[in-house]
Amino acid sequence: MQYRLFCSILCAGLTLGAAPVLSHEFWIEPQKYQVNSGEPVVAKLRNGQEFNGAEQPYLDHRIARFEVFQGGTAVPYIGRMGDMPAFAGSTLQDGLAVLIHQTRPQTITYDSWEEFQAFVDHKALGDIRMQHQARGLPDAGFVEQYTRYAKALVAIGSGSGADLATGLETEIIALANPYTDNLAAGLPVRVLYQGAPRADAQVEVFAKAPDGTVAITTQLMDAKGETIVRVAPGHSYLLDAVVLRPAPEGEDYVWESLWAALTFAVPTR
Repeated sequence: MQYRLFCSILCAGLTLGAAPVLSHEFWIEPQKYQVNSGEPVVAKLRNGQEFNGAEQPYLDHRIARFEVFQGGTAVPYIGRMGDMPAFAGSTLQDGLAVLIHQTRPQTITYDSWEEFQAFVDHKALGDIRMQHQARGLPDAGFVEQYTRYAKALVAIGSGSGADLATGLETEIIALANPYTDNLAAGLPVRVLYQGAPRADAQVEVFAKAPDGTVAITTQLMDAKGETIVRVAPGHSYLLDAVVLRPAPEGEDYVWESLWAALTFAVPTR
């Protein structure tokens, strides 16, 4: 048991530490997106690329929030150190369950500007180099702090209900229920930052087909911070949006990134 826990912590440190440089995403992956009434909900934490990644254990020192929302009420989830899956064995009431996981901040040092620029370009974060130079910052050896804000939608029984703003500093909200609503025109979503819509923000969409292949697209939010994501029955989805902002004065890091993720599935009708 001690050996398994040590390996879990070591692997998590190696994987999470390298995440921002390679634009790795972090998400909650339910074992089943739809469960029967009385059936436990099991979900993994994953970190990786293209909707494929390494499983992460439950590590309480890296968790700021881990909660389940149902009917507008939040219930904290407390696991055991080293648990994999990180969310295991919870029996929830009928309806739509919104799982949220917020990590504690971590930092990474960039050895070259090219590494940072690749991340900036991938996430369409704008002309960051001009801001970086205007602040008199070096092109190498600078530090970024990053925090993850992941959500997952799980249907229990009927799956009825609605996603909601959970108070995360940045988050993606589904404006329709993917398990009960007609999604012929797509799933409308909204991106929030500090409770306000993020106009023109980029969302990266990862669509995983039943055979495991993943299609990746990007789209921009409108002036209301909303867009419609085209979805297909039998597919699961990861949506990802990143905020990048200057660090507060006096910190030992110079940039701060906030990563919002939303996972859900569309039933086969």
